[in-house]
Amino acid sequence: MTQLADVVYVVCASSSTIRRFSATTLQPLADIDVVDLRRPSDIAACELMSQLYVAEAKCVWRVSPEGDDIKRWLPKSPSDTIRPWALSVTSSRLLVTYSHKQLIHLDAGGDELRRVPLPGYMNTQHAVESPSGTFIVSHSNTQLKQQLVSEVNTEGEVLRQFSGSRLGEPLHIAADSDGNSIVADMDYRRILLLDDKLALRRVIIDEHQLNYREPRRLCYVEQSGQLLVGFDNSSVAVFDVLRR
Repeated sequence: MTQLADVVYVVCASSSTIRRFSATTLQPLADIDVVDLRRPSDIAACELMSQLYVAEAKCVWRVSPEGDDIKRWLPKSPSDTIRPWALSVTSSRLLVTYSHKQLIHLDAGGDELRRVPLPGYMNTQHAVESPSGTFIVSHSNTQLKQQLVSEVNTEGEVLRQFSGSRLGEPLHIAADSDGNSIVADMDYRRILLLDDKLALRRVIIDEHQLNYREPRRLCYVEQSGQLLVGFDNSSVAVFDVLRR
């Protein structure tokens, strides 16, 4: 789930269709059919390039907002094997959460900037780039048997962590320009706001507001203060978190 301009885009597991909705009225628009797309796991949007990016098992697709230009974008070389799980985008860079204990950082043209190795104990769910150029990663720690949100540098070194007294499975993260992180805590059915040091500021959306549904994907639109929350039944809820 992501937003580009005034359109919300949603992918569903085992579907080749990208669903489109008006961001203002939430009314459905014409869908985009990606014929060879099989099992999408995430979607992200780049405003600078006005493009959508869709991750599935062994590639990343690039799709124009109206679906008139669809391309299997990554890997660029047939010899390069990638297994993307999740995506995030800043104004000019794409970050691929890779299943093999690393992050892949690319520029807007798809050229690889770096691969960030992650500690072997990290089972990574999602990652975003912070305003300072580090990476905020949601993951489990297989050694400690804990769920964590960690900040790592470009070398993959852990700078700080947040675990909290009750942190369930943090499936997805969004970030703002001040370095705050918004975390979807699936197990406890809530949305957390962490500051730029990964300290808990507050719970911005609780289980009651989510109607006890499990939050699985987030998209924060900083200009409007709206937070889109995706659930496993392909539904999306919209919250105004600007003043929370």
